[in-house]
Amino acid sequence: MTGTTIAQAIPLASTFILTRLYSPEDFGLFALFLSITAVTGAIANGQYEQAVVLPKKDEDALNIVGLSFFISIVISLLFLGLVFFFKNEFANFLGNNNIANWLYWIPLSVFLVGTYNSLNFFNIRRKEFKRVSTSLISKSSSSSLIQIILGYLSFGTIGLILGQVSSFLFGNTVLYKTVKESKHGSFEISFHKMKELAIKYKKFPIFSLPSIFVNSVNLNIITFLIASIFSTSLLGLYSLTQRVIGIPSRVIGNSMGQVYFQRASEIYKEKGNTIEIFNKTLKKLILFSCMIFSLIYLSSEWVFKVVFGKEWAIAGEYAKTLAPLAAVRFISSTLSSTIVIHEKQQYGLIMNLILLFSTLLLFFIGDLLKLEFKELLQIYVIVFIFEYLLFLYMYSSISRSYEESH
Repeated sequence: MTGTTIAQAIPLASTFILTRLYSPEDFGLFALFLSITAVTGAIANGQYEQAVVLPKKDEDALNIVGLSFFISIVISLLFLGLVFFFKNEFANFLGNNNIANWLYWIPLSVFLVGTYNSLNFFNIRRKEFKRVSTSLISKSSSSSLIQIILGYLSFGTIGLILGQVSSFLFGNTVLYKTVKESKHGSFEISFHKMKELAIKYKKFPIFSLPSIFVNSVNLNIITFLIASIFSTSLLGLYSLTQRVIGIPSRVIGNSMGQVYFQRASEIYKEKGNTIEIFNKTLKKLILFSCMIFSLIYLSSEWVFKVVFGKEWAIAGEYAKTLAPLAAVRFISSTLSSTIVIHEKQQYGLIMNLILLFSTLLLFFIGDLLKLEFKELLQIYVIVFIFEYLLFLYMYSSISRSYEESH
């Protein structure tokens, strides 16, 4: 937990500087880049990286890593071709011509994100949590340093992008050491074995991939909608809100989620259900959530104004509005891997389609009624709190299910 906390503290500390080097417009364009990378990166490995923790033999796990790596290369090249021929059309579709020139960084980002995801799951499988934390520290420190330097040199949006892309190079270097240490002479990575495992774990691209892709679209569609309906500057303010309010999920939620996924996977293989560890983890998450997000709700307005400057004060108001939703999402999202462990990926797809439909419907109605952004945000929070609580109940029900085959 300490390494992960440090990894998240670094970009938070750098934000105090970055908000004085970059404008809300720069942050808005950077938010668009991150959202595009997140959506495309969701399909980078065909979701086979999640299967890395499942095989009994490390040799099979390494072959799945190889399979994920191969798929990420193919998809990255495909995106490179699409950007080359249609970059102007993409820029027009996103409602901002300024992004056309840096769309070429998307394919590289997709490849690096895909590689990081597969290496990360292999490290989780090997219980190399310290190395995972080290990779996160390496990523965050390199990203922040590069962004600050390029900010002082007045690079604008591209400075933020280059820092983000470079961070994955450093993170991948750290995580690859575990793969290198695991490749003994008896281990062989081959296309034949990768093909065999691709068929064995075909549920991941069939069910998990559409689900994760829809989930990624859902999480990032609001970025595109804000830029299109409102403005890039407002998106920059909103992105700072998400950058800060999302820290608990990235620090505590991701760390607990990884440990839960690894331990629950082992327990499921032995007992056929995960209800005991689910309830234990749920209680911890509720405690953390109440403590952290109550503090955010009470202090965010003046903290944003004092820490980031008057130009960013309204972002504090958004943070206060979003705090209750962030609290519920923090709990639900951390336990969402329950459906993967129980191989119930089809439910994940249904849930993410509900979230996506809700977002599109709310913004359509908001635009139709000409609602102010804050008014729309308040309605969004109420609807999504209800939906995430519903999903949490579903995870609990799935964790109780018993499979004799396990």
